[in-house]
Amino acid sequence: MQPVAVLVTHRAHQGQRDAVRAIWEEYLAPVVTSNPGHLSYAYCFDDADPDVICAFQLYRDADAAAAFQLEPGYAAYEKAVAPLLIGAPSVRRLTPQWTKTPAGS
Repeated sequence: MQPVAVLVTHRAHQGQRDAVRAIWEEYLAPVVTSNPGHLSYAYCFDDADPDVICAFQLYRDADAAAAFQLEPGYAAYEKAVAPLLIGAPSVRRLTPQWTKTPAGS
């Protein structure tokens, strides 16, 4: 199985980044936490732009990446957050060439 990485970049309406994070924490944080297909997930604020959010996701494989988008919490998140975002996110799929794994993995 080949791991899959995804980099998602959102642009929030001015001053709405914290509101977007609150919605992410409500809808997606629990789904990500309980998802065995996520090997790693980092929800990040861009230090150079106060309205940009990036999420780096590392999945076990392509099937796990596809399954995450079918989670009911994912659809609920997209609906709740849409009014706070400017347009669709930028989504880049990446093929990891090397990753650091926790000791004992």
